[in-house]
Amino acid sequence: MLDSIIWLFSRKAYDHDHMNLYIPDSLNTLLPKELLRQCHAYHFEKGDYLFHQGQKPEFMFYIVSGEAILSRVSSHGEPTTLQRCKGGFLSEASLLTDAYHCDAISTQSGQAITLPIKLLRSALTDSDFSLKWVQLLSREIMRLRTQSERLGLKDIQSKIIHLIETEGKNGALILQSDFKSLASEIGVSHEALYRSIAKMETNGVIKKTGNSLKLVAKGR
Repeated sequence: MLDSIIWLFSRKAYDHDHMNLYIPDSLNTLLPKELLRQCHAYHFEKGDYLFHQGQKPEFMFYIVSGEAILSRVSSHGEPTTLQRCKGGFLSEASLLTDAYHCDAISTQSGQAITLPIKLLRSALTDSDFSLKWVQLLSREIMRLRTQSERLGLKDIQSKIIHLIETEGKNGALILQSDFKSLASEIGVSHEALYRSIAKMETNGVIKKTGNSLKLVAKGR
């Protein structure tokens, strides 16, 4: 734990006087008052690691602004995005694990709120908070099921269409990062993704505009 605290202090992560600490309404509603008093601000820049695979969890991160992902490198050397967080808890499962099973990397600079893992675990004895936490985990399980379904699809075109239909709106998906990050999210190389997008455009399946992908309605 001492190493984690030294690391956080060296990064000037904490806002001790709480002068700049903003706690979203969703977190205010979820956490007991005792836990809210333990919230601290943590600033991160793009490319920063919030934690590393194999590290012992000491803090729970709630992303307030910016974006962070959970990433793991496959045996073939390709990174796979397990979670993309833009407002909410990052790696909820770390609450009950002895070590992180992936890396947390920021893709956009921003601010997080940190909570001591031990205090968060102790708070689960509160029945009201425990129920709220279970509901939060249920939503995360649904998200993971959707992602697992997408990763299980055999061809890249099917993965792209699935992503647009499940994560987009009105048949259009606006990327929050870049296409290289998208490739990691669906478990393919970025070269293969670019080729597939180009082929889908040629065949009139999708239309790519800037950082967005839109399904082309049949018959048009």
